[in-house]
Amino acid sequence: MPAAAATQTQPTQAQPTPVAEMMERLGLDPGAGAIPRLGLAHVTAFQRCRACPLKAECGAWLADHSGPLTFAPPFCPNADILFELKINDPGALR
Repeated sequence: MPAAAATQTQPTQAQPTPVAEMMERLGLDPGAGAIPRLGLAHVTAFQRCRACPLKAECGAWLADHSGPLTFAPPFCPNADILFELKINDPGALR
């Protein structure tokens, strides 16, 4: 098999999304999507983030707001999901 064909069949690594950093800085575990009651919210948040055209703005906002976060930025399409996850996660409210 030619080298070019071999690389085409290799799985591609998923592009990182700002929502993972946003979750961590909000005190949420990005891996908590494995918990059945949280799975759909996590999948939706990651899908929305992948499709969001505001990744550059999000990256700049995260850079300007160092340290822990209380809320996602108002322009974030995941602001509602992240708020709900934070409210429903007693560990995140420490």
